[in-house]
Amino acid sequence: MTTRRRFLTTTIGAGLTLGFGGAGSLRAQTDVQIRERNKAAVLRLKRSQGTPDADSVSAELQAPNYNRLRGGFDNLAANARGQGFPGNGTNLRAAIPDRVDVIEDIIADGDRVGLLFRVTGTHEGTLFGIPPTGQSIDVYEVGLYRLVDGQVVEGWFMADEAALLKQIGARLPRRADGRRIPPPVTGEGLDGDEMLNALIGNPEDSQAYRNKLTVARSKSSSPPENLRASDYVQGRRGFHHLREFGIANGAGDLAVTQSLPDRRDKVDLLLAEGDKVWMQFRLSGTNRRSLYGLPPSNARVEVPELGIMRFENGMWKEGWYFGDELGLLLQIGQPDALVASV
Repeated sequence: MTTRRRFLTTTIGAGLTLGFGGAGSLRAQTDVQIRERNKAAVLRLKRSQGTPDADSVSAELQAPNYNRLRGGFDNLAANARGQGFPGNGTNLRAAIPDRVDVIEDIIADGDRVGLLFRVTGTHEGTLFGIPPTGQSIDVYEVGLYRLVDGQVVEGWFMADEAALLKQIGARLPRRADGRRIPPPVTGEGLDGDEMLNALIGNPEDSQAYRNKLTVARSKSSSPPENLRASDYVQGRRGFHHLREFGIANGAGDLAVTQSLPDRRDKVDLLLAEGDKVWMQFRLSGTNRRSLYGLPPSNARVEVPELGIMRFENGMWKEGWYFGDELGLLLQIGQPDALVASV
């Protein structure tokens, strides 16, 4: 996971020397070239997976010391670990042999690249201990990459595991010890005010920087009321499946924020390019009230979430969010809530 020091030195500092004329203009051109090179490398690496060229492309574009900070299906993997289940194969292709990833969006800022894609295919083999169902799969996954000299040195991934379980009609497989393994509560990430102050302390004369500031203010302790445009559109909620569950059970108003009265999110990463800003953050708080009809657990929760924001003429026009719903359900002791009828 991105550390506080790395955030300050790579994400905030990425464009500090951009300016007007002379060396600043040359540096701006160089930074654009680096961003495009990094995006091309990530796309080539992703598109090679499952092809005969996968190994050679990986050897070229993935550093020997590559560190995968988080796997896309991290909660399923954690609960399957040590249970003797059959392997999933490279990139899950033993379980999803016809896997095709569909690219949805990409962004680059400094040494970082964000990639949003959909994992599609058919569940034809054992997947994290779940027997094959023959069901079709189409779930979102996000990858956040750090590159050095054109090679990927770090990767962080999060897939929509809740959607996967719903689509194949399965619960988490039972472990021999009867346990459920929730993601850890770490307390890491930047407090919103600290992150905002760091950005303000390193100003840049660009619309991308101003857009990033607007998004940063949304996680501060006193967010302005007029952050979003009057015609702002919420394209997807961060906990989409839980919200659908709540609406179906007459509890659609018992949303995540009201269920965590002490909610205070931590920010790991902000990326800005063109009219887009991506924010990687941690939904954090204590589950003291009902969550979409599920009883309060009084458990401390912390799960990753991604926000993709679009701006138009400096106004925040659209938002699209994607959170770790299975991780949240594990932390409050309700991992099977969305597939309870299975």
